[in-house]
Amino acid sequence: MFVGRKQELATLEQQFSRHRFEMTVIYGRRRIGKTALIDQFVANKKTLYFTALQRSSAINLHLFTIQIANFFELPTLPDFTDWYSALQFIIAQAKTLNERFVFVFDEFPYAALMSESLPSEMQIAIDHGFKDLNCMIILSGSNEGFMESEVLGYKSPLYGRRTSQIRLQPLNYTAIGEFVPQSSVFDRINYYATFGGTPYYLTQLDPDADFETNVLNLCFNQLGLLHEEPMMLLREELREPALYASVLQAIAGGSSTPKIIAEHSGVDPNSINKYLRILEELGLVSRNVPFGERPEKSRKALYSIKDPFFAYWYQFVAPAQSAIESHAGPNAARQLAFNDAFTTYVGQQFEVICLQWLLKHNGENGKKCAVPFLATQFGKWWGNDPRKREQTDIDIVLGNPQTKQLLMCECKWRNTLKETEAVEALRDRVGLIRGYGETHLMFFSKYPISDATQRKYEGQVTFISAEQLFA
Repeated sequence: MFVGRKQELATLEQQFSRHRFEMTVIYGRRRIGKTALIDQFVANKKTLYFTALQRSSAINLHLFTIQIANFFELPTLPDFTDWYSALQFIIAQAKTLNERFVFVFDEFPYAALMSESLPSEMQIAIDHGFKDLNCMIILSGSNEGFMESEVLGYKSPLYGRRTSQIRLQPLNYTAIGEFVPQSSVFDRINYYATFGGTPYYLTQLDPDADFETNVLNLCFNQLGLLHEEPMMLLREELREPALYASVLQAIAGGSSTPKIIAEHSGVDPNSINKYLRILEELGLVSRNVPFGERPEKSRKALYSIKDPFFAYWYQFVAPAQSAIESHAGPNAARQLAFNDAFTTYVGQQFEVICLQWLLKHNGENGKKCAVPFLATQFGKWWGNDPRKREQTDIDIVLGNPQTKQLLMCECKWRNTLKETEAVEALRDRVGLIRGYGETHLMFFSKYPISDATQRKYEGQVTFISAEQLFA
């Protein structure tokens, strides 16, 4: 199943339609759907497609040679001594083609890390051959740090050769309905809170099973495909997976500053920032500062697990690993993961979903339930309320520093709610963020707010229910 990625596909098709040399760089962490996107794009296109493996340069070059022979329908395999000669062979043979073609080099970092000269050889091939051909090159990779520094970076030999780049992000919450179309709105929010927007995880869902069954089968079963997924990914990507796992476990347990994370994970305090930075690069962790503060200067930064599935796994699945291994996973799940703690956790992810909805509607002036202005800054605010002399926070804040407009949002994922009390708490926070004049208020809730409360605050607060998020 291929879901979403309309904008990315449109970009690739636009590149292909130009009938001139194009080079697109596609990167993003594992399981995010890079290969699926490329496969969807090249379907019915003449394509030389090679995927590098984590093997020696000689093995990858041999596999590349096989793909070249198949593409050009050669009776025997060419004999290449290095990547340069293979690339030059493609250029020479391609001059005889009468149609546009795509050259895909998937997992480029695997080959380049085994052959340091490959980026330079690719650059020479582009400058003295490929740029004169009717072709499109796609370089892709899961190692985001390598792709940004050794392919896109200023010091890279390939710098300036790309004509477009796509950093593939997880799907947003609305995509869940494509994978489990019979599920309710509440279950779709539970699914997103549990599995996030990573396509690989979502494709494992059984559309005919309910939410609890899918979670038990995939996460709390010894044979479940995802029950060890985070550790497998860390082992594939990092040299010290156990230390990174300890950092993630500490964050999932509530540690949010580098000092406390280091204490609870057992990582050297002098090294913790390095581990956090790498987890940020992998898209697993985010460093957050209060809305309006400069990230590079703020001393109030807090860390959280960015990927919902990793956040869920470390909070609910990791503590149950012994029970899962002893075939008691379902009982552990019902004790640890299907309770009030899970409801609280979903409430945190509900804020993420509400922010995605806001970003989707950002700037749609005049439309019902849309953001009332074009916001250019987004985030969450926390700090001291000098009037009440207590710490407080605002779940979601959108602002435009140029127009001095602000949108403050409260998100409540509760079955019962004291509506007036909750709305007044949001209204009391107006003015805590300085430098803004026109302030709008929005209140997100699990169930629709009563007609009486909506009439009471008509024109002052916009109310959005979970159902409306999927409208």
